Amino acid sequence: MKAIILAAGMGTRISRFIDEKPKCMVDIGGTTLIKYTVNLLRQKGVGDITVAVGYKADLITEELRDENVNFAFNPFYDVTNGIASMWFAKEHLTDEETIIMSGDVYLEPEIIDKLIASKDDPVLLADSSRIIEADYRYNYKNGILKKYGKDLSIAETTGECLGIAKLGKDFVKVYKDHMCDMINNQIHSVWWENVLYDLSGTMNIYVNDVAGCFWAEVDYVEDYKRIIKHRKEKGLIEL
Repeated sequence: MKAIILAAGMGTRISRFIDEKPKCMVDIGGTTLIKYTVNLLRQKGVGDITVAVGYKADLITEELRDENVNFAFNPFYDVTNGIASMWFAKEHLTDEETIIMSGDVYLEPEIIDKLIASKDDPVLLADSSRIIEADYRYNYKNGILKKYGKDLSIAETTGECLGIAKLGKDFVKVYKDHMCDMINNQIHSVWWENVLYDLSGTMNIYVNDVAGCFWAEVDYVEDYKRIIKHRKEKGLIEL
C-alpha cells in the first residue's frame, strides 16, 4: 500500500501563529505533525510514502531526511491548490492501493485502521459528530456521497470531511486520468478531493463515518489546541 501526503500549501489562516512554518511542521508534543503522520502510516503497513511539498519545502525535507520518503515539488504552490500538488506527484500514482491525505490533518491510529479495513472503493472519511462546526461539509446517504461544499446547510450536512481517502488499485488510474484531464483544462485551483467530487456525478464515491475517533485539521489555533489537549489526555505529552 502507498500513501501520498499533500503538504505544499502556505496555511495563511494560521501561519502568523506558527512562525510562518508549513502547517504540517507544527510541534504536537515531542514531534512534528508530518513526522507523526509518516510514522503512523508506517506502523500501519504503508511502506511507500510520498510527500508533496512547496511552501518552505526545505523545512519538510530536512525534517524527514531520515524517514525514507519520496518527495514531489509543486513550484506553483502559491497560485494553485492540492490538485496541482497531486499532479506533480502523479508518477507515484500506480496500480497499487493508495491513501491520499492532506498533510495538515492529525488522525488518531484507529482512523487509519478503519480506512485500511474498508472494502469501499474509492472511499472518503467523514465525521457525523461534527455538523454545526463543520468546515467542509458532506451529505451522504447509505454511505454514498450526494452533496459536498462549505455552503451546505446544517440540515443538509451529514458529516464533516476529514481530508483523507483510499483508492483501490484499479481505481487509481481512473483518478489519475481524470485529474490530468482537469489540469489540462486549467482546473488547478481546487483540492485533490475535487477529482472525486467531479466523478461522483457518474459513479459512486463512498463515505465512511469515523464519529467517535479524534482528528483535527490544523487550520486555526483552536484546532492546534484541540490536538495538544487530546494528546495530553491520552498521555502522549507529559503534563
